[in-house]
Amino acid sequence: MKISEIKAHLNGLEQIAFQLPDGSLVPSHFHVTEVGKVTKNFIDCGGTVRKEEVANFQLWNANDYDHRLHPEKLVHIIELSEKILALGDLPIEVEYQGDTIGKYGLEFDGNHFVLTTTQTDCLAKDQCGIPSEKPKIRISTKQQEAQGCCTPDSGCC
Repeated sequence: MKISEIKAHLNGLEQIAFQLPDGSLVPSHFHVTEVGKVTKNFIDCGGTVRKEEVANFQLWNANDYDHRLHPEKLVHIIELSEKILALGDLPIEVEYQGDTIGKYGLEFDGNHFVLTTTQTDCLAKDQCGIPSEKPKIRISTKQQEAQGCCTPDSGCC
């Protein structure tokens, strides 16, 4: 999800709810403690220089049960971040504290903002010799060929 999409969804909501990948909800008394712009400059294992930018939202559970973050307040925070940090329409990554700080993608299901799992990946598979997928073979067929066993068309049966 991008910045423009979350703002459009927030404008149609009365309350905000974030759902974790396991289906449970982030406690309703959460706060968005940061909206930031994260720039990652790196070199992949194939030697290609890369740059990624995301808007980062950090969710935090406070012991403040009396104040909930309302959609219009989050829109205001986002718009202030757009102005001051020059966010642009970046994709959003969400940080949330579980056993450790997790990084999630973000989708909207019509009711909740859904935190989606993310995966690491090799960006230069063609450079480091990792096959895209192992070929699938039938072991029984290969064993028969190796042992000189008959095949249905060989006439030995």
